[in-house]
Amino acid sequence: MKNSRFKAVIFDLGNVLINWDPRHVFNDTYFDSLEKRDHFLEKICSMDWNERQDEGRSIVEATQELVAQYPEWEAAIRDYYGRWTDMLGGAIPETVEIFRRLKETGQYKIYALTNWQAGLFDIALVRYAFLHWFDGRVVSGEEKMRKPEPAFYQRLLDRYALNPSEALFIDDNVRNIKAAEAMGIRSIHFTSPAALERSLKELGVL
Repeated sequence: MKNSRFKAVIFDLGNVLINWDPRHVFNDTYFDSLEKRDHFLEKICSMDWNERQDEGRSIVEATQELVAQYPEWEAAIRDYYGRWTDMLGGAIPETVEIFRRLKETGQYKIYALTNWQAGLFDIALVRYAFLHWFDGRVVSGEEKMRKPEPAFYQRLLDRYALNPSEALFIDDNVRNIKAAEAMGIRSIHFTSPAALERSLKELGVL
């Protein structure tokens, strides 16, 4: 029996439905040491830097700026977006199956709320058919704002006329979970498909 509290389920995409990891490219055969790789991903092409592009900044501008700043890292910097598709490890099939089951109940509207650079998101739309199953989506690169900014969550709530108390949000990033909960959106911290299924059953959603 469906828990009548929830009318909408909101999915994050990266590392919830789609595996994404720069280390698929920058592995132990790319750098001559893991320490050098970790320095590159933590200090140069960092997650904070990547999220600026997710928020709408040009990947060309971002790349050229870093190359000028760190010329000794030029090849790796250019490969960050030049080999971006290699960072996609594919769909996470067990989570996609949970998505399918929720969709087939016909009892919930299902949305995507994702930090993703707009042009690169088009590649994902071509590659993954299930991205077209959503009743709606809000993509940071298109909106020029991102999680965990409250306005980004509010954009989805307003666009699809959602009551936060009737929405359930799923994300792998604790920072994003806390921001959603501060807005009154019940949230699940995604750690694995099995754990997600257990949480959804406990809430009466599955």
